[in-house]
Amino acid sequence: MERTGSGSRALFPKGPSFTVDDFSNKDFIVRDFIDDLAESAVSFNRRSGPALQAFDPKPLIRTFENALQGLGNLSEELQAKESDLLSQARRAESQHDQTIDTLGRKLDQSIDQFEALDLTLNNPAGNERGSRGEAGGNIAVQIGEKLEELDRKRRRALDANFLIQCWLQVSETGELTLLQDIQRQGGSENKVRCAVIAHQLMRISQRLDPTSWGHTNGLYRNGVTNGDSGDERRYNTREILEKFCETLEQDLLKQFNNSYRKQNFDDMKECAKVLYDFNGGASVIAVFVNQHQFFIDRDQLITDEVAMDGETWDQLADPDSEPPGVEPSLQSLVDEVKIVMQEESFIIKRAFPYYETVLIKFIQRVFQQSIQQRLEMVLEKANTISSLAFLRSLHSSRSYIGALVEDLKSHGLTEHPEPCSPQISQTLDQQMEELFVPYIVGNSYIEREKRSLEELFNSLLFKYNIYHSRRKKAPTGFMASLAQQTNQLMASAKDAYLERLESADLTPTQKAMMLRVAGVQETDKNKNDIEVSESEGVLSTATAKRMLTWLAESVRRTLELGSQSETPKDVAILLNLLLANMGQVYVETALEAALEKATSQENAKTEPDLGYLPSVRPAVTISSMMDRFINMVLIRLAESNTTVRRSMEAQAKMGIESIEKKAGSIMKSTVDVIVNWVSKSLAQQKKLDFLPKDELSIIESLQTPTCTSICVFLSKCTRLIGQAVDGANLEVFSSELALEIQRLLFEHFKKFKVNATGGLMVTKDIAKYVATLKEWPLSKDVEAAVELLTEIGYLFIIGPEALRERSRNLATGSAGGSGAAKKLVKADFKAFIQSRDDARTVGVQSVLSGL
Repeated sequence: MERTGSGSRALFPKGPSFTVDDFSNKDFIVRDFIDDLAESAVSFNRRSGPALQAFDPKPLIRTFENALQGLGNLSEELQAKESDLLSQARRAESQHDQTIDTLGRKLDQSIDQFEALDLTLNNPAGNERGSRGEAGGNIAVQIGEKLEELDRKRRRALDANFLIQCWLQVSETGELTLLQDIQRQGGSENKVRCAVIAHQLMRISQRLDPTSWGHTNGLYRNGVTNGDSGDERRYNTREILEKFCETLEQDLLKQFNNSYRKQNFDDMKECAKVLYDFNGGASVIAVFVNQHQFFIDRDQLITDEVAMDGETWDQLADPDSEPPGVEPSLQSLVDEVKIVMQEESFIIKRAFPYYETVLIKFIQRVFQQSIQQRLEMVLEKANTISSLAFLRSLHSSRSYIGALVEDLKSHGLTEHPEPCSPQISQTLDQQMEELFVPYIVGNSYIEREKRSLEELFNSLLFKYNIYHSRRKKAPTGFMASLAQQTNQLMASAKDAYLERLESADLTPTQKAMMLRVAGVQETDKNKNDIEVSESEGVLSTATAKRMLTWLAESVRRTLELGSQSETPKDVAILLNLLLANMGQVYVETALEAALEKATSQENAKTEPDLGYLPSVRPAVTISSMMDRFINMVLIRLAESNTTVRRSMEAQAKMGIESIEKKAGSIMKSTVDVIVNWVSKSLAQQKKLDFLPKDELSIIESLQTPTCTSICVFLSKCTRLIGQAVDGANLEVFSSELALEIQRLLFEHFKKFKVNATGGLMVTKDIAKYVATLKEWPLSKDVEAAVELLTEIGYLFIIGPEALRERSRNLATGSAGGSGAAKKLVKADFKAFIQSRDDARTVGVQSVLSGL
């Protein structure tokens, strides 16, 4: 049923309308598009009706059908447009292909025409195209080359003609107006031409006018023209030409100077180029370098004194102070050189076409004049202070100037910002080496270092050497022979110090330094007779550290100042110096003194004095420091020379082993001293000490007097031994000493009869001995051997049944308790049982018979 009328409404709502633009929009989303269609399809009644009304799909169906119809229309419209565009593209492509074909034919025609022309030029005889390459090259190129050659010949002919005219003019009229006219025209090319022609005229004059050059051979005759003879020569061509050349050169130099003041680098380069072609550029380089304001100002300041004050010089001469650095006036000069070199290299590159040659001359002048003169003044002043001040000044100056050279290399100078060219770098290195060659050539430098260190070591050990030279020597000839070399070195060091103090060339500052280091007053007239205390002869690790510090500073200077190839030999010399002074004169002297005291007391009748033992520990510490310094520093620096390194290793090993052997001899002799004294003290034990008749006396006394005196002595030894060695060395020494004393005690108690009451005294003595020995750090085996002593005491106080029980745990072996035994052997057990006063009783005899 269809409804009509303008105001009537359709049964179904009208479908949505849309265009291609709606789908080409970048914000188009399919989900949103479908949702909008569905929303527009919901009827008003459904939207406002009851919630329980059944779902009606017809509006949605109609809406989507309308949308689908609209999309179909759009698709047809798009397909029509696409067909139209495809047909247009095919027409444009066809037209393009036709254009390409046309242009290709035209290009082929052009190539054919060019080939025909080329064939005509290269093969006029009408040969085939394939033989064109054999025709002898391109005719056009050949024509060009011939034209250039003809042009050169023409110019050469014109130059020769002009040269002949100039020669005729100067030889016949004595004038050079033709050259002067060119000179007055100005310009770089004209000036170069003047210079070249003047040179050629000089050579012609040498050949055709030998009389002007002082020659009397027949050359002149060959140059005679128009029948003129040599006697009719009116003008001296040599003088005329030389005068003209000199005028031309002076004019160019004046122009160069004016341009330099105006900073006209282009004109400077033109003048420099002309002068280089004229005389190799020597004159312009000399003018530029010699008249530089830097050299003028520095020439006026070269007479100034060095700027370092007295306190700084004293610090420089003090071996215990840090070096103050480079001298201020030299530092100021080097800093200024750095700035000037960087600035002038920029000017040189712009003003000279041969800038490397000019820069080399400038560098040579700076180093050989300004820096060298100031360096010599600084080192001369330092040499008047002390040898150490000279060495420190030399090192600081070398380091600071070396830093300047490296900065200039990295800056690049004329090659800035790139590094310097190899030639400039080589020049800088060469000038650097030439500055210091007089001071480090050959062995001169290392000998200075050696003398300086010897003076310092001799000063530091002066009182030490005097103390030990006055020490009473051991009476035995064998010990004296062992210490003979050390005594000779010690005496030589002491005499060298005294001789140096009286030397005429010793500066006041150095003398004051040597006296201060030695701890000697200037007022002491006879330095060899000064009073020294016992503390002056004792080893000190602080003294050793001072010596190593001085040596380390010397090694550092040697590395930086000496030649790399000579470094192994130099450090070998320093190693010998260290081993002789610290090893032999210092450490071994103290060890020999301790060894002499130890050996002299091995058979002492009074209680020995072990006060020499504390000197062992600093000796071991110093030798360890020295060994570490040698292996970590000196020998590593000699690795480049295998022969020298092996020799140094052998010397170091020999020196350290010598110290270790003497330290070991001291400890071995100390064991003998202690054991011998304990043995003598045990010999003082009374026979009745263990056969007391009064039990009250046993209760009142803790130990026998012999035990008390030995334990007191061993306690003193414990304290002194702890000051001598520590760690594993202390354990080894204590174990060996404890084992020796245990053996003495083991045999000691076999010699005495012991009653029941005396057994208590034996037990107390042994307990005291064991407690005293166990205060030492002992190995487990030795500690067990010491504990075995307590078994002895029990053997004197227990009854027969207990003895029988103990006899079942005896060890097999020889008597005497040899070694660190943990159990009693039968022989020793029997010996102790037989020392009991009741050994003949039935019970004890039954035990003995059971063995």
